[in-house]
Parts: sequence; C-alpha cells; structure tokens
Amino acid sequence: MTIEVPTRGGLTALRRAAAECQGCGLYRDATQTVFGAGPADARMVLVGEQPGDREDLAGEPFVGPAGMLLDRALGDAGIDRDEVYVTNAVKHFKFTLPARGKRRIHQKPSQGEVSACRPWLLAELDRVRPELVVCLGATAASALLGPDFRVSQRRGEIVAAQGIPAMATVHPSAVLRAPDREAAYRGLVADLTVAARHQA
Repeated sequence: MTIEVPTRGGLTALRRAAAECQGCGLYRDATQTVFGAGPADARMVLVGEQPGDREDLAGEPFVGPAGMLLDRALGDAGIDRDEVYVTNAVKHFKFTLPARGKRRIHQKPSQGEVSACRPWLLAELDRVRPELVVCLGATAASALLGPDFRVSQRRGEIVAAQGIPAMATVHPSAVLRAPDREAAYRGLVADLTVAARHQA
C-alpha cells in the first residue's frame, strides 16, 4: 500500500503520513519509520543513507555511533546540531540477520528503495526550505544529485539539488570504518566547514 505524500501541512503531517508508508518492502522488517528531526526553519539539512539499528529502535535519525561522530564533527566545524534538520534518503532500516547472533547487519538500500522514499525526502526539503543541503555518503548524493554523481570526485563542492545549493561528503559511518580514522575524520570536518562558511 503506497501512502500519498501530503501536499498540505507541515513536517508533523508528513511524519504522521510517512509512519504508514508501505511504498517498498522495507517496512515489513523495520521497527518503525524513522523520519527527519530538527527545526522546521533550519538553514541546513543533512541527509544520510538510512536509519541504523539504534535509529530504528529509537525512531530518531543519527542517534547511534555514526550520529555521535557526526555531532562531534559538526561541533568541530562550528555547526550547532540543534539548528540543523537531519534526515535520511530511506526511512526504514534495511538489514540482514547473521547465521549466528542476533545483531542486525546493515544492508545498503537498492535504487528502487531509494526511489520509493524520494518523494518523502523532497517533501521534507519543500517544507524546511533550507539554504544548503549536505548529502552524507553516496546513497544520499545519488538520491538528490543523480546516480552519476561521485562523492569521491566532488566532495566539498557546492552544486545544485532541486534548486537548492547542496554539497556531498562522506557518511560518518565510513569514517568509523576507515583504516585511518583520524584522517577520514579531518576530511569530514573540512567538508562540513565548507558548509558552515557557505551559510556565514
């Protein structure tokens, strides 16, 4: 059952409608829809890939290890997390269960799943009307900047997405997995600093 994306009402109306969305199969296994969070008049929107295990359980974006690293990076770049709207390209957690153990393992969403969620993301941007969108990782960049956009080649560069200035950088989870975590973290902070200066 596909839920119609509301054309009226603010973020609260969108969040309520998205909670019932069955536009792709991910809703079946996920605990809940994880919608965006933050001020409705935020000047900056951060878009990640999808909720992780902690986010799926809490119903809030970026509250797990990647979220904690993002908070630190935002602070180091001079950006107040409380003034930023954070969301994901996909609103349900996609995962697999290992043969042994109970820990749910993150799985990258398919292009079809990203496409199914795209109307919700565009509706969020329409309601918030930010001055800048920051795509965290390849999935978010693909959702807003097209499948040919390469974060590795154009990270930190201000481009246009849906008529809004946008830039892409790595996802905080990629920093956590990087062989040289400190260098990867410095790169993320440098990109977020570009975003902060764009709004100064």
